Amino acid sequence: MLKSIKEKIKDEIQLGKKGKIVMPSDFELKYGVENTKKSLMRLTNEGFLERLARGIYLYPEKDKMLGVLYPDIESIAEEIALRDNARIIPTGIQALNLLGLSTQVPMNAVFLTDGSPRSIIIGKRKIKFKKTSPKNLAAKGRLSGLAIQALKEIGKNNITREEILKIKEHLKKEETENIYHDMKLAPSWITDIFGDLLMHYYE
Repeated sequence: MLKSIKEKIKDEIQLGKKGKIVMPSDFELKYGVENTKKSLMRLTNEGFLERLARGIYLYPEKDKMLGVLYPDIESIAEEIALRDNARIIPTGIQALNLLGLSTQVPMNAVFLTDGSPRSIIIGKRKIKFKKTSPKNLAAKGRLSGLAIQALKEIGKNNITREEILKIKEHLKKEETENIYHDMKLAPSWITDIFGDLLMHYYE
């Protein structure tokens, strides 16, 4: 018996790990927009998938005690950016949180992007993609790029020695050439901080 498109899509999803994000664009080229839409809707109704937002589904990993284990907000944002062929970088509290400079988990995660500006509701949280200039997305290093955004959030007059030391620890894991490249993209006061860290660590 020939398998339905829904069953074929289900089989393809099951080849991946549980906890992965599933997008209609993963299947539309092969099965068509309408067939994919109907199949994902049926798989959701059957409990195989969970709908996180419009056009964003989860192949859920479940824990006996905790229930569905949801992916972190950055992973979801990265999947959306990949689908849209856009670049993103976390900003604000999100950047601080990722670097361990804040324990606050932001309800609204803001990402700079060269894609379309939009807001997407994921459960009780919101992902906001904010249009920015190419310069703000030109960082080569993930950690150095995050450090720049975190420092911007803290502000020139509010940065503490403890925060600088934490950033230094992160930058030890970054490629030196990436740091030198990315510090040129930052405001002068952040460039000075990066330069001081490089001078002491790489001397």
